[in-house]
Amino acid sequence: MMHVIGVDLGGTKTAAGVVSGAGEVLFEERIPTLSREGGRSIVEATAGLVGRLRRWAAGEGIDVGRVGVGSAGVIDAVNGTVVSATDAILGWAGTELASGLADRLGLDRTAVRVVNDVHAHGLGEAWLGAAAGTSSSLLVAFGTGVGGSFVVDGAPVLGYRFVGGHVGHFASPYAYHEGKALPCVCGSSGHVEAIASGPAIRDAFIRFGGSADVPDTRAVFGLAHDGDAAALKAVGVGAGAAGQAIGGLINILDPETVVVSGGLADSGDFWWTPMEWALRRELMAPLADIPVVRAALGNSAAIVGAAKLVLN
Repeated sequence: MMHVIGVDLGGTKTAAGVVSGAGEVLFEERIPTLSREGGRSIVEATAGLVGRLRRWAAGEGIDVGRVGVGSAGVIDAVNGTVVSATDAILGWAGTELASGLADRLGLDRTAVRVVNDVHAHGLGEAWLGAAAGTSSSLLVAFGTGVGGSFVVDGAPVLGYRFVGGHVGHFASPYAYHEGKALPCVCGSSGHVEAIASGPAIRDAFIRFGGSADVPDTRAVFGLAHDGDAAALKAVGVGAGAAGQAIGGLINILDPETVVVSGGLADSGDFWWTPMEWALRRELMAPLADIPVVRAALGNSAAIVGAAKLVLN
């Protein structure tokens, strides 16, 4: 059976695992992403991580000669380069990720493939997770940001310029305050991510009169569970914006099933219930019964999906 390495390279951590042809993660390790030290340092650290896993596998009699990577940023999946990225990873844009890893690992360039990390996540869920067995699935992730992937017949739809899946960056009527569009991290304003991401919920809590001393979104959810009015409103607005956005995407794409993932989706029914209510309110009649499910693979989804890139 073939074995490969799947890598999930994000803004704060990089996780990788040896994955069997059946999708089982045999060995796994993670390291902090050197997000302030530039592309070269990150590629070197990632190559070191992959190298350790290859040696670990070799010690078990397993030869690993291919590497799939799901990376933060807009990724040119043909050349394996980072087209653009936010300042969550400094100096990431322009990094030649696939060739950099191949050279450091002594692999042929064709043995390393790279896509955006949310596409890897979506591919993992479509292969072995909540959307397994479907012909098409839409994954939308709500966490620090908002991202997505539309997987058709086992392949994510990347787009002509590889920007496909940036579902946090279209207009939301929720993303306004006192008549003014809320700024988005992409440089525009009034987008879904500006109201439906985790940080956006904390920002909304403060706008609605909550204390700026509340440190993060997790704390806002805790206050909402305790009945705090500003927290309840912030969570409700964020969940409503998320649901409306997913519903609109369903109307456009008509996937067989929809998978919702990320830290907010994992926060429980307190967020999920108003999200799904807003989603189903948005749907056209023929779509009323579409399955909307939580992601199933957890932290291993992007590793498994990245591995699938080079198992094909």
